[in-house]
Amino acid sequence: MHLRDLVAARVVEALTRAQADQSLPTVPVPAGLVERPQNTDHGDFASSAPLKLARTMRMSPMAIAEKLAEFIDTDGEISAVDVAAPGFINFTLAPEWLQEQVDQVLSAGNAFGSTEAGKGQKIQVEYVSVNPTGPLHIGHARGAVLGSVLSSVLAAAGYEVSREYYLNDAGNQIDLFHQSLFATYLQALGKDAEVPDNGYRGQYMVDLGKEMAEAHGSKFLDMLSDEGVVALGKIGVEHMIEGIKNDLATLNVEFDVWFSETSLYTDKYYDTTMKMLADGGHLTQREGATWFVSTELGEDKDNVLIKSTGVPTYFASDAAYHYNKFTVRGFDKVTNIWGADHMGHIGRVKAVVGALGIDRDKLNIIIGQMVALKRGGETVKVSKRTGDIITLKELLEEVGPDACRYFFLARSADAQMDFDMDLAIKESQDNPVYYLQYAHARLAGILRNAKENDKDFAQGDVHLLSTPEELTLIRHLLMLPEIVDSIVDTMEPHHLPHYTLELATAFHSFYDRCRVITDDEALTSARLKLVEASRIGFSRCLSLMGMNAPEKM
Repeated sequence: MHLRDLVAARVVEALTRAQADQSLPTVPVPAGLVERPQNTDHGDFASSAPLKLARTMRMSPMAIAEKLAEFIDTDGEISAVDVAAPGFINFTLAPEWLQEQVDQVLSAGNAFGSTEAGKGQKIQVEYVSVNPTGPLHIGHARGAVLGSVLSSVLAAAGYEVSREYYLNDAGNQIDLFHQSLFATYLQALGKDAEVPDNGYRGQYMVDLGKEMAEAHGSKFLDMLSDEGVVALGKIGVEHMIEGIKNDLATLNVEFDVWFSETSLYTDKYYDTTMKMLADGGHLTQREGATWFVSTELGEDKDNVLIKSTGVPTYFASDAAYHYNKFTVRGFDKVTNIWGADHMGHIGRVKAVVGALGIDRDKLNIIIGQMVALKRGGETVKVSKRTGDIITLKELLEEVGPDACRYFFLARSADAQMDFDMDLAIKESQDNPVYYLQYAHARLAGILRNAKENDKDFAQGDVHLLSTPEELTLIRHLLMLPEIVDSIVDTMEPHHLPHYTLELATAFHSFYDRCRVITDDEALTSARLKLVEASRIGFSRCLSLMGMNAPEKM
């Protein structure tokens, strides 16, 4: 139980006692009893419960607040309870209790910040899932970072997390890739060949065709036409997948499962899904095609599952894939992170999940909006190297993985963002990445200096940590478990970098005003404990964000 929940429990306990004493009417307890106020001058937490209870209790909020405050114990973590108009109850944390939490952080170590919100539930997070027909670009990178950080936070909250990449290795786009690659392969061998009108034409395809020609010579020319196209195409797809994996590894993004779309058909999940939908009366035949009657489930229009040619649509694959996720593999919850171009797909996928007898609320879909690269205040639209799209690999080479991860994470997924490449490589406190990592390096440096000077702080007395800067740093440190649970509730990982910045600001303020290693051995030991606790907190935040925690800078 994190700090906010502890305070909320005090409010519930006080309300129960006041109702049992008949000092307040017995009514249902409202949700959201405690929040952190923006202005902390009046306390660390505030409860608006009296305002929420006023109508059902038929009393003024101030009267409820004053009566409720009488039943709130001021011991342990709470030192003071105050009532403020128009009906708030403010809570101030006890300095002694705050001080003692430093030892609790040290005891928790690298597990500090973990919670039990997930209670071992199985959750799958699917992200990136780009067709293996081209290199990853900056838009894909945003989803990769969001997914990997969200997965880490969910694991910290006690969920059993499966990180998954869905490989679209079947269908028309793969066929077009095969044909496009065969054309560039032929061109590399000096043959006349044209890439299909709707095929893949980027410089990467020209380069891949040359690579295939150098590696295999005319091998695929000696096969029957279709056989050669497919054989070369399969090698090309594997090459693209390997490139995707390498780029993601450089970005510090990993997956537990690489799920093949083809397996939905070979393992009969597609057949089972179509039969379930048909048996449920959710399919109809129209114009030679098979349609999912989603209008009967609240959607604006029906959707084609199988074309008149007999070829399944991507929507059919999605239906089978989600049947596999929920029914076959038994995930309690599923989160998909999709690009902005998939916004219109949300309703129909949720509808088909419901039609398969699955609670559609178990499926959460996050849409990552577009990214614009900026350099010198101008939008960067094409690669300097090839004149084509700017790939993730190029961005990583220019700004590094830590800057990529922080900047992609720092904005809400539903907001379009500008990625300032000049700021991302700037080595100053204007750059939030530098500012955060410098804080960790400074913490590590203090501890290194203490060790070199034989400063043993194991027996330090944390009750000596009494300055406003010390107590403020402790307060910020103790927010981490709350931030973890908040991200789980909202599925919004952008709160983590903002919290970490606030923690860094609190630490730098402490460092500027409170000399750590002094002639006062007792105070030095106490402050070294706070430094180590802060290092643990910073290290956990950077780890959850998938960023490096440097010892020196």
